[in-house]
Order: sequence, then structure tokens, then C-alpha cells
Amino acid sequence: MTGAAAGRDGGTNTEPEHEVLVIGAGFSGIGTAVGLLRAGIEDFLILDEQDGAGGSWHANRYPGIAVDISAFSYSFSFAPHPSWTRAFPSGAELKAYAEDCVDRYGLRSRLRLGARVVRAVYDGTGHLWRVRLADGALLTGRYLVCATGWLTRPRTPRLEGLDDYTGRVVHTARWDTRLDLDGQRVAVVGTGASAVQLVPEIAPRVQRLDVYQRTPTWVFPKPDVPVPATARRLFAAAPWTQRAVRTATDAVTEVGFVLAMIHYRRFPFLVRAGEAFARLYLRQQVRGDRTLMAALAPGYRLGCKRPSFGKGYWRAFTREDVHLHTAPIERITPTGIATADGAEHPCDVLVLATGFHALDNLPPFPVHGLGGRDLREFWRAERFQTYEGTSVKGYPNLWFIVGPYSFTGGSWFGMIDYQVTHLTRVITEARRRGATQAVVRPEKHDASFRRALRRQPGTVFAHPSCRGTNSYYFDAHGDAPAVRPSSTYEAARRARRFDLDDYHYDRAGTAPAPVPAPAPARASRPEGARHATE
Repeated sequence: MTGAAAGRDGGTNTEPEHEVLVIGAGFSGIGTAVGLLRAGIEDFLILDEQDGAGGSWHANRYPGIAVDISAFSYSFSFAPHPSWTRAFPSGAELKAYAEDCVDRYGLRSRLRLGARVVRAVYDGTGHLWRVRLADGALLTGRYLVCATGWLTRPRTPRLEGLDDYTGRVVHTARWDTRLDLDGQRVAVVGTGASAVQLVPEIAPRVQRLDVYQRTPTWVFPKPDVPVPATARRLFAAAPWTQRAVRTATDAVTEVGFVLAMIHYRRFPFLVRAGEAFARLYLRQQVRGDRTLMAALAPGYRLGCKRPSFGKGYWRAFTREDVHLHTAPIERITPTGIATADGAEHPCDVLVLATGFHALDNLPPFPVHGLGGRDLREFWRAERFQTYEGTSVKGYPNLWFIVGPYSFTGGSWFGMIDYQVTHLTRVITEARRRGATQAVVRPEKHDASFRRALRRQPGTVFAHPSCRGTNSYYFDAHGDAPAVRPSSTYEAARRARRFDLDDYHYDRAGTAPAPVPAPAPARASRPEGARHATE
């Protein structure tokens, strides 16, 4: 990058204020910070736009919010929490666990809250990132880690008349805890993960509940049992017992999701078995109502969209005061919702359970790398692509914890572990070599991307039924970059063993690393590979 390009943010200093800037104080950012400390990298700053740590678990507070993966897996392997009260604890418990980790590892002094990043620009001369905040402040760091996760920008549907609605509108991701739903006529738009938790929680409280469904969701029973006090005492006294439970829950998750989805072509019976089990659960929940069963049953292969675990979601629709609507929403009226079948349904509160911008929010702020190229522009023009799910050619000293082809679909915390292992290995190697810049070699980057594309035809995402599901797993090119076509164990092994020479290292003031050509990493796929048949 030229000096002029670097200077557009007003920065002239060539020595960074911090060795590492970490964007995000959710579990991805906390895990990154602890990983840096364990690698002996202590000069870092964590930035987050919210007023507390925890990321999604700080921002999301809708009724019924809870983790949908066992807490024994949904936690750091290095920071077991023996005091979980339930197998699938509430959002408040997850938030408390995040804050506990911040204090346990002394991160509070390295945490800057209320700091919203609006732009990051790489200085190719000084080998540092210049990060601009919403309040105008400019920070610099040698290395930049984007640990913002997927669920940061709520998706508001484009509904005609929404601005003219006279009732209360609330998004599940921006819930007002003062909102009283008791005795109200409530409309919920969306049937994804948040709705699966919200609907059975509020159904007994409201006067009438109307749920508007575009695409049904695969739902499995949630074995949310209390953790007995005796078990909690055992976990605290003998941590190996909790590690044993974690090993079991990790294995179930890995087989149930990763093996079934990523290796669908080899093991299609796993997906079919999961579908049969979910349909059996649906029949049990709706008590033989064939019309309701047909409306709630997904018509796509399990795995095309994110499945959910629920407690009483399907059963809630058997209540006389809960109504499922499958006709498309035509418009929002001042007092309710008009659907394409000509009906209009009044409501006092409109709840948007419409999820988040995922891939289309990557990166969550403009990122300019070598040559000044914007990363959003690069990904949208030439397909989402990364090296090992974390770094990008032409963007030195930058890693994503949650980026294209990063998450295997298994343990979120397993992903954090292997992504942090990757980036700390590179930073440690750069230190050893006396280098100030590390950029993945274009040919290694492209080979990693081609490997991901070659594997996609064997995944469930290539099944024809995935078309039209509006799944956030897919992008405009028809790829499924939201999921890494790999097992968690393979991804962890590659993070520990990838060749450190896959990066080019140099020092400020010496000959710069070659800027990769703008040509994309082409990887031709066989005709029909995008949607393979069974």
C-alpha cells in the first residue's frame, strides 16, 4: 500500500500502539485474548461496540433465549465451568460465564467497550493496521483479529407498510426487557432459531399469538435437564469427570452434524435417520393433526438450513390461541398484517424473529488491504475465499475467527481454539524471524480455497432441495462458505501442523511482499456438482 493510501485515515505514525487489536468481546474475542496470553503475546487491546462482554449473549435477551448446544461443549476447553445449572443453560448464564472468563484471565484492563469500528486500513509501508472508531479515534496495531462472529447485525425484512404500523415493533436481537406481552395480541415473523425458543415461552402469556412462516424448520427435542448439585460438586472436585462429559457431547455433535452434513454423500442414511426422528417428534408434538403436521414439516434435506433444538415449539401450535400462517405477508397495515390469501390479522406487538445478516455482513466494517482494495469488494466479486478459514491473500497481519470456511458445524468453541492456534503460530513465527508482516502466499491461499470447493459436492449443501431455502449458509455464487467442509478434528490438526512457510514474512523497510494478482482462485466444478442427486 502506498503512503497516500495509508494516510487517508489521517495516520502518520509508523510504530503501532499495540501489537494486536482484537475486534469483538464475545467468546471469539475472549478466546483470542486468552490464546494470545498463553502464547506470550501480551500487548493487545480488545474493542467492542457494546457496553459489556459476551457478544450475542450480551445483546440478545428475548424470552426463552438459551444455548442450543450442550454447555459442556459450548464452553472453553481451558476454562471448564462446573456450575452450569442445566445441560442447555439460559442466555443469562452464558453472559455470566463470559464475564467470568474476562475476570479470570485479567482481560478487563485490556477491554475497551463502546468502541465501534468503522474502518480498518492496512499501511503497507509501516506494516500496521489503522483502525478508525465511530467517535473519530484512530488506533494502530501490528496485527488485526476480526472476532465479531456471525450474529452482530439484525436482519429487518423489507415489509411494505412497516413504517406505518402503529403498534410496537421489536426485533429479537434488540429485545426491550421492559416490554410487557401479557394479554397482548402478538405477531411473530420468522420461524428460525430465535422463534423456536421464543414462541413456546410467550404463548401462555399472550392473548393471541400469530406466527408467520416462510420456510419450516427442522426441530429436535431438547434434552434440557437440570444438572444436579451432586454432579456440580463432582465436576468441581474432579475436573476430569467434566472433561469426560465434554468428550461425549463433542462426539455426539460431531457425528450428528459434521459427519452427516459434510460427508452426506458417503453417509446419507445419517441425514435420513435424523429426518425420521424429527418427523416422529413432530407427530408426537402436534397430536395427530395432519394438516398442521404438513404445514410444519420441512420439504428440504436436513442440514440445508440450521436445525434447532426446542422445548414445546411444535406443540405450541396446538393451542387454540396460537395460529400458524403460511401465506406470504403482503403488507403491514397500521394495525396488523395482511397476507396474500386476503386475510388481515390485527396485532398489538410485532416481533421480528428474522435473524441476522451473516455472510452479507462480512467483514462487518470496511477493510482495506494491500493496494487499498476493500475486502467486501474482493469477496463479492471473486467469491468468499480464505486460507484455512482465517486469512486472505493481499490482507497481511489479518485473521478472522469466524469467516468464510471457518466453522465446521460442530463445536463453536472448537473453532475458536483452532483459529487462535493458527494465528498465534504465525505471530510467534514472525516474532522469531524479526518480521513485521506476515501475508499468506497466493498459491497456498488458492489451493486451500480449491480444496474447500472440491469437497462441497459431497456435502448436504449440494442436494437439490437446498435451493430456495433462503439459508444463510449460501452466498450469491451458490457456494456454502458459512460451513467448512471438514471435521473439527481435521481443522484442529491442520491448524497445529500447517507449514509456516505458507506465509511470506518480511520486515518494514525491506523489499515488500508481492501483491497478489486480482485474478480469483478459479476452481471448476463438474456439471451438476452444485446440486448433486441422492
